[in-house]
Amino acid sequence: MKAAILNESSKPLIVSNVDLPEKLQFGQVLVKVYYSGICGAQINEIDAVKGPDKFLPHLLGHEGSGIVQDIGPGVTTIKKNDHVVLHWRKSSGIQSPTPIYNWNKKKVNAGWVTTFNEYAVISENRLTAIPKDFDLKIAALFGCAITSGYGAVNNDAKVKIGQSVLIYGMGGMGLSIADACSLVSANPIVGIDLHQNKLELSKQFGVTETIINDNNEQVKNKIHKIFGEKGPEVVFETTGNSKLMENAYEMTPNNGKTVFVGVPNDKISIYSLPLAFDKKIEVSHGGDSIPDKEIPRYINLSRDKGIDFSKFITHEFNLDDINEALKLFRSGKAGRIILKINE
Repeated sequence: MKAAILNESSKPLIVSNVDLPEKLQFGQVLVKVYYSGICGAQINEIDAVKGPDKFLPHLLGHEGSGIVQDIGPGVTTIKKNDHVVLHWRKSSGIQSPTPIYNWNKKKVNAGWVTTFNEYAVISENRLTAIPKDFDLKIAALFGCAITSGYGAVNNDAKVKIGQSVLIYGMGGMGLSIADACSLVSANPIVGIDLHQNKLELSKQFGVTETIINDNNEQVKNKIHKIFGEKGPEVVFETTGNSKLMENAYEMTPNNGKTVFVGVPNDKISIYSLPLAFDKKIEVSHGGDSIPDKEIPRYINLSRDKGIDFSKFITHEFNLDDINEALKLFRSGKAGRIILKINE
């Protein structure tokens, strides 16, 4: 099968043929992957932001969709021919051993879920079955983009009707957060980004006002003008940029809440005294989502309320062009990028 391999940190991925394991182990499921999203987590893995990568070479990707080809011993929640969402958050079922693939007689490591490969051996608890008539391209978004963003709003921030919201970063995660805030009738919903085209796109997701992030003092003045002395009640930071994380905390009033969604690229420095009173920080880990509970809800929203999740997808690439897709992701000019793994 074809797969994108991280062979060396901070280098382009290698698209090559990789051999699957000879047999499935306890709790493993073989999936033909049809679509995969790209998330900031993969950029962090490629750049080894957490330190030297001890697992090279390895496969990547943690949100996708596909069709089950076979199941290993002990698997009960998934069956052959099921259509499934592949997600990094744990759900029901067994946590299996992680698979080892083979590439030119070299072992290739993988986690409990990978999606930048045509076929994947996935742990049962990283799969959720979905109706077979649901669009697999849209389903891939439920692996992270939708569940993490919606979860950050519902589970972490617990945004209330009418609360005011400020969002730093209008990429795929920021758009998901804005959409969820709109669904719970937050007001106003203000988006900040470096790119005007993404701010224009964000208006389709319920953002009521936008701020171009071209000058920090001007941004602060615009925030004060929109929210007044009270300030935004909830501030989301999605980029992981340490300076923006500090800015987001600073712009949160002493009775407000900062929600850090992005993975920080460096240490941050904050004035902590307000935390002793009413100011709060929440750190979102995948929106604290439970995939097999929440994914069916979002599918029902799509069907019953006509929510068009396809609006999150701004670009599509084939697996062969994955490095071009990653370059676009790094540019910050895209919403959610989808990889077509199998047609």
